[in-house]
Amino acid sequence: MKVLMVCLGNICRSPLAEGILKSKVDTTKVHVDSAGTAGYHIGNTPDPRSIKIAQNHNIDISSQVCRKFLVSDFDTFDVIYAMDKSNYGNIIGMARNRADAEKVKLLLNEIDPTDQEVPDPYYDADDGFETVFQMIDKACNIIAARIDH
Repeated sequence: MKVLMVCLGNICRSPLAEGILKSKVDTTKVHVDSAGTAGYHIGNTPDPRSIKIAQNHNIDISSQVCRKFLVSDFDTFDVIYAMDKSNYGNIIGMARNRADAEKVKLLLNEIDPTDQEVPDPYYDADDGFETVFQMIDKACNIIAARIDH
């Protein structure tokens, strides 16, 4: 199984999602990566606040490197989780066919299939990063349980 987590810049939400899911699955059997739909931060490490929140939960994301989402990711990954509707729309816009589009899901729909989005953590200082961590963690618990069965 190969899972890709995607947000806009691959600097805060998707690196957290990658790290959280990796902490819950057997990484010898499940490959987890993250990417951004925009190329703002290519080659950078995650935001220091994301690194700090992850470390507070015993998850190390400090060695991750930001990269841009590519059309070839549809070939590589079995499922692609978007953090919000904007990212979802960007990814769907790159889909070459129906099979590509069917791989794309909103992350929080794993918890509740309504129009939920992982919020941008920058609007709520450090509390925003903790809130985002908790939301992603809850979704990753469900994903990990499904993968393990």
